[in-house]
Amino acid sequence: MNAKQIYELGVKLGINADPRGKTGVERWINLEKKKFEKTPEEEREFFDKERLKNPYADTRFYCGDPDKEVKTVLAGIDIEVPEIALINSLQQKTNSNFNQPLANKIDLIITHHPQGRALAALDENMQMMADMMMTYGVPINIAEGVMRERMAKIKRVVAPENHYRSIDAAKMADYTMFNMHTPCDNLVFEFLQNLMENPPTGEKPETLGEIIELLLQVPEYRVAALQGAGPVIFAGSPENRAGRIVAADITGGTSPAKEVYPELVRAGIGTTIGMHMNEESREEAIKNHLNIVIAGHLSSDSLGMNLYLDELEKQGIEIIPISGLIRVSRIKSKSES
Repeated sequence: MNAKQIYELGVKLGINADPRGKTGVERWINLEKKKFEKTPEEEREFFDKERLKNPYADTRFYCGDPDKEVKTVLAGIDIEVPEIALINSLQQKTNSNFNQPLANKIDLIITHHPQGRALAALDENMQMMADMMMTYGVPINIAEGVMRERMAKIKRVVAPENHYRSIDAAKMADYTMFNMHTPCDNLVFEFLQNLMENPPTGEKPETLGEIIELLLQVPEYRVAALQGAGPVIFAGSPENRAGRIVAADITGGTSPAKEVYPELVRAGIGTTIGMHMNEESREEAIKNHLNIVIAGHLSSDSLGMNLYLDELEKQGIEIIPISGLIRVSRIKSKSES
């Protein structure tokens, strides 16, 4: 596979696992096409044409040769200037004592969290949260209303970032690099929702404690727990009955607006599973008697990346993990069983 095919595969996997369904994704792309058609000719150079086929504004191909054949991928959660400098230094040491695959030539770098234009557009990707809430029973006018200010806040937060710092370093070192954010988060959403609804034992978790027990059966969360960063209950107690469980805080770019939690309760949601949560949102959840289970940030990111990277491994591509990626290959697990 070449770099472009690997990138497009990730986007495709994300679409297949998108909580909005294919109809919702097609609606988003069609809206972008209409927006482009209405854009004056003199302003079209500023329009990100990737939006016309890729529904995830926080996932972009950064630099390098898209047609490059790939045998080895360096994959991580946040591959930035220090990681790029490290691998570049190690690859220059031809007489290195390293017996690790780092001695190989890195054909492609895949990082999870967005950089460059993908980071600058993080807020726009959050529009999908409104559609998600609608599927849970929240009226779309309310869902869009509570998300509007949150999206504006994220836009202000990421605006002063040095968006292209890491990309410039990758270019200087002549690496091919892209990121895969929401598509991987969608894979986590699909995985966790299926785990809650179809657990291996056949018995759905009834309490928050049972949700934690179920999450700890997932290798990435088990490793994180051994590292002191495992799944935790943020709102509620282990004995609390879970009610309807949704992985509402797993995908969509970042955490939703705190105002969404009372709306989810009104829609009949008892427990949400998320990657991370700030104190204001936690307090709002507690006030509205909504149970919150936080699976973990980097462990959840690792799970999503692994589900994607396994598809590359099936094609004979070697994966070298770095930068917080808890690499678990379900391909190897199946072959060993």
